[in-house]
Amino acid sequence: MNRIKRLSYEVLEEHKSKFGVDFADNKKILNQISIIRSKGLKNEIAGYITRLIKTEIRDENTKQARIAASRSITETESEIETSETTTEEISEATITSEEILPETLTESATTSEVSEPEEEKTE
Repeated sequence: MNRIKRLSYEVLEEHKSKFGVDFADNKKILNQISIIRSKGLKNEIAGYITRLIKTEIRDENTKQARIAASRSITETESEIETSETTTEEISEATITSEEILPETLTESATTSEVSEPEEEKTE
């Protein structure tokens, strides 16, 4: 681990709550917390801390988005299950009406069977 990473992690262990996503603010906080005489080293540490915090925030947002997406998928699946139940109820109602229809059809079929032979006799 190089010097910038090591120093950044040491500072973050003790003072992570003070830092944010703004580089200038992080540089000021770094001045208050520690004594770093080299301007370049201070800028690199503040920049690395800023990048780490931004990455953590982005990862957290991605994680929350995944959780929200999985919740919406779960809700959609439960809605689909509910609609499937409704479809089953409709098909059961259709079966009930179909059970009545064949009786009516057989009655009309017997009537037509009876009338057809009479027509054939007439011809």
